[in-house]
Amino acid sequence: MRPLRWIGAALAAIVACAVTVQIARSVSGGPPVPASCPQRWDGEGIGGWVPAAAGIDGADEVLVPGSPVQALICAYPGDNGHPGGERLAGTRTLTDQAGVMARDLAYLPVTDSPRGGPCTLIGGPMTNYLIRFAYPDGRALWVGSAEEVNSCVTTTNGTVGTRSYVGPGVTAAYRTGVWKPVRPDDPCRDFAGRRDQDERMVPEGAVSVVVCGRITGSGRPPRREHGGQAARGLAAALNSLDTRPSDNMCQGGEGTDDREFRLMFGYPDGPPADVSISMGCVPGVDNGLLQADLDGSVRDQVIRLAPPPAGDQEGSG
Repeated sequence: MRPLRWIGAALAAIVACAVTVQIARSVSGGPPVPASCPQRWDGEGIGGWVPAAAGIDGADEVLVPGSPVQALICAYPGDNGHPGGERLAGTRTLTDQAGVMARDLAYLPVTDSPRGGPCTLIGGPMTNYLIRFAYPDGRALWVGSAEEVNSCVTTTNGTVGTRSYVGPGVTAAYRTGVWKPVRPDDPCRDFAGRRDQDERMVPEGAVSVVVCGRITGSGRPPRREHGGQAARGLAAALNSLDTRPSDNMCQGGEGTDDREFRLMFGYPDGPPADVSISMGCVPGVDNGLLQADLDGSVRDQVIRLAPPPAGDQEGSG
C-alpha cells in the first residue's frame, strides 16, 4: 500500500503545483499558451479560412483588434493548382512581435465580404497560414492568410477580411521569428491599401501624396511627390465624389484620353492609401473597395499634380 500512497501523494503534489502555476500566471497577467495548430487546412481555397470566428470586440472592424501578447503561426504548404487539405508542416511562436504584427494587420482595409479583382493565373507553390493571436485574458483570435505567386489571397479573421496581400510578411515571420511588413522597393507598386477605405476614398490624416504615372512592365513609372497641402486638397476632392462598392473593373469611355495614374497618400504611421485614376474609363476612380465617376475637379487636380508624360521628375507642392 505504501507505493500507492506515494503515487497518490506525488500526483496530489503535481496537481497542486499545476494549480499554483495557473493561478500565478492568471494573477500576473502572463500570456496564455496558444492552442495547437490544426493538423490539416480545412479550407478549400488559398487563404480565406479560419477554424472558428472569435467573438472579440472589434473583430468586425479590423483583422486583429486590441493588444495580443502571443501569435502562433501554422504553415500549410501546397500547390495553388490544387488548394485545400494541406497538412501542417511547422509552427512558429511570436511573443514580443505579436503586438506589432496585430497593429500592422489592423491598418488594412476590411469588409465583411471581400471582393477580388482580376488575378493572373501563374501556377506554382503556395503556403496557407493560420495565425492564432492570444490575449492576456485567455481569449484568442484566428487569422487565415497565404503566400502565393499571383498575390490573389483573402486574409480573414472569420468575420471580416481583406484582399490586401500580406503573404511575404507572414512567410518572413514564420521563417525568422521577426515580423516586418514587406513593402515594394517602389512605392508606386504598393497595393496594400489602408483601413477605412471601405468608407471613403482617402482616409483622414494624409500628410503627402505621390502621383504615379502608368505602370508598365518592371520599369520605374514616372512620379511626382507633394506635401500636405496638396494631399489634403486632393483627398477632399476625392472624398466628395459619390461612391459605390467597387467591382474592380471599368469600361472605356468616349474620347482618346487613356492616361492612368496611381495616387499614393502617405501617413505618419501605417501603410499608404492608394487610389487609381483612369482618365478614359468609367468609372474612373477606384481604391479597390470603392469606385466613383471622375469629375472635373478631381481631373484638373490630378493633371496639375501629375508627372510629365516622359521622364522621372519629382516635385513638391
